[in-house]
Amino acid sequence: MTTPQSVPTLGTHPAAGVNPGRAEARERLSNATYDLLVIGGGILGTSVAWHAAQSGLRVAMVDAGDFAGATSSASSKLVHGGLRYLQTGAVKLVAENHHERRVLAKDVAPHLVNPLTFYLPVYKGGPVGAAKLGAGVFAYSALSAFGDGVGKVISPAKAKADNPGLRTDNLKAVAVYYDHQMNDSRVAIMTVRAAVESGAVVLNHAEVQGLRFTHGKVSGAEVKDRVDGTEFGIDARVVLNATGPWVDHLRTMEDKGAAPSIRLSKGAHIVMKRKSPWKAAMATPIDKYRITFALPWEDQLLLGTTDTQYEGDPADVRATEDDIQQILDEAAFSIQDADLDRDLMTYAFAGLRVLPGGPGDVAQAKRETVVTEGKGGMLSVAGGKWTTYRHIGRTVMAKLAKVPGSPLTEEMEPVSSLVRRTPLPGVANPNAVAHRLLVDREPGSRMDPLTARHLATHYGSLSFDIARMVNENPELGERIHPDGPEIWAQVAYARDHEWAETVDDVLRRRTTLTIRGLDDEDVRTRVKDMLDRKS
Repeated sequence: MTTPQSVPTLGTHPAAGVNPGRAEARERLSNATYDLLVIGGGILGTSVAWHAAQSGLRVAMVDAGDFAGATSSASSKLVHGGLRYLQTGAVKLVAENHHERRVLAKDVAPHLVNPLTFYLPVYKGGPVGAAKLGAGVFAYSALSAFGDGVGKVISPAKAKADNPGLRTDNLKAVAVYYDHQMNDSRVAIMTVRAAVESGAVVLNHAEVQGLRFTHGKVSGAEVKDRVDGTEFGIDARVVLNATGPWVDHLRTMEDKGAAPSIRLSKGAHIVMKRKSPWKAAMATPIDKYRITFALPWEDQLLLGTTDTQYEGDPADVRATEDDIQQILDEAAFSIQDADLDRDLMTYAFAGLRVLPGGPGDVAQAKRETVVTEGKGGMLSVAGGKWTTYRHIGRTVMAKLAKVPGSPLTEEMEPVSSLVRRTPLPGVANPNAVAHRLLVDREPGSRMDPLTARHLATHYGSLSFDIARMVNENPELGERIHPDGPEIWAQVAYARDHEWAETVDDVLRRRTTLTIRGLDDEDVRTRVKDMLDRKS
């Protein structure tokens, strides 16, 4: 299982679902009038594009960077009901979140969304007592109809046995509750694929440089392909601004005098190698409003997050040394020092939460979706979270139908008529997929069990397309790096089927090589060579 010294050769794989080349996509985008142009391919943009295409609209979507390349791939990777919302009395919101969480996990994306047990340690002198937390986690599980189990309180000894890295000094008890987690980048790519399978035309690395106007109304956009510099235009009857932290930038293209509608909060995370087993996630209260997480994720330990006001260029956001130290200091409330050694850190990243404009501490600001309509008729939407991203997509669709004078109302299928639990591509039981990948092999060949499991939980049944590529070219079954589960076939698949244009598209968002700290110069060079071979 050594890393190959050369890049396996491969042309465009002939299986169904090959994406059109960029030139073809640009031609399709520039030679038609679309019912809806979505600018921004993050959580909101992909959800709206998916729902709009399902409703029968002609949909286009572009993003200046990669799909989910900014905020949407910098989350805490959680699909959750929002335990801390209970302290504000938002019972209905928690129940709604639980509903969406369970639909994602059971019907829409069981191959991508995984159950996760949480331990919430209660320390002497901490911000919340054991009795209150015990009642809270019981109520939390009740709001999900006890579908994951009953929230309870366990002894420090039991928690320590499951998580040896738990700090037990002054530990009084540990509350237990249940949520889910995911790989946000993979969910985003599967949602883009779902939109395309429903008829949408999409292009990443395509920057909107200006808006088109007809009789004072926004009627499209001027776009530049950032891969080769080609400029082209897109005409659309309705334009949706879903650019996240850049939402006000695009609003000023529509109206130079548009007042700011949002403010930004930076959330940083770090990824650590696991020194000891972590059978449960840790959620430790820092103060009345904030919790620090320690999440077993992708065979690593994900720590975070921060919540600080950000006023710089969204493109420059990153995890600073201060952010990293804050995360480690807060993690040390409940984790032993040996598990927080800086030498264990493989990656650090940061994203921006989009919050409603207003005064006060961003940590206390409401996490709600901001929707505005400009004088040129462009609808702008920002905020939201992964757990409810499908619901937000339907909400925006309903809003589009009600915009005065909207040309979409008659053409759109009613939002209520859309299939509420349409699965994402690849839907399958990952255990069954992994088993088939191991047993359905050519005589004399065998897939590594770690690779089989990784493919099953990141591609679902689409893993069989990758396995067929390996059968046709065994070199593609070799690991990209000996310390990670990914194989070369995934790079070719990302290139031909998942809109990967840059090395970071592959290493950071289509695979987990970057977060594992395995994207060394040799790997980056060979991945670039394979991307350059796209026919």
